[in-house]
Amino acid sequence: MMQTSTRATLAGLVGLERAGLRDEGLAVLRGVTGGLMTGHGAQKLFGAFSGPGLKGTAGFMERLGLQPGRLWGAAAALSEFGGGALTTLGFLYPLGSIATISSMTMATAKAHWGKPIWVSSGGAETPVINIAVSVALALTGPGKYSLDEALGVRLPKWAVAAALIVAGAGVGYGILAQPSPAVAPSEAPSDAAEAPATPGGPEKASIGPASDELASAAPVS
Repeated sequence: MMQTSTRATLAGLVGLERAGLRDEGLAVLRGVTGGLMTGHGAQKLFGAFSGPGLKGTAGFMERLGLQPGRLWGAAAALSEFGGGALTTLGFLYPLGSIATISSMTMATAKAHWGKPIWVSSGGAETPVINIAVSVALALTGPGKYSLDEALGVRLPKWAVAAALIVAGAGVGYGILAQPSPAVAPSEAPSDAAEAPATPGGPEKASIGPASDELASAAPVS
């Protein structure tokens, strides 16, 4: 009888320990992933941490076929910044995960698709990791160390469903959007062909306008 009671007590203690470590692990996961995502969104939204800001992000979005670029740039920046902040705080679960999954899915499909998976090759390694972490947090919940737990907040199912529908529709539309066709090099006007030859010397090609690529525009990831 005593042996059975001892085993039950030990099992209870192990269960409590595992539960405590689970909540602490979720807090670490939320803090690191959500914090970095918040900073990434701040780069796009405010130009923080040497980021491109909203103007640079808008230009990059338009080159991906997402127009108007300012609207899509703001959506991407707010998804990352807001989703990261909500994830870090463990607030309004699972909106933070939904926002992060949405922005990282767009990044994977629009900026990294067709490249090797590794980040060193310009692939979607980092967005895929962020998606996996966000899915895991959506499945497990924010844990004990969260604002939702402290304030007793729980979103109704209809609000979660509405967020999923809006996010899914936006991501689907964005993925299907195609960039405007660029002028092929052979069709571009040649200044050199029109420039007259310099008497007594070699022909000199005039220099065309500089590229309008925004060096400060960062990839969506």
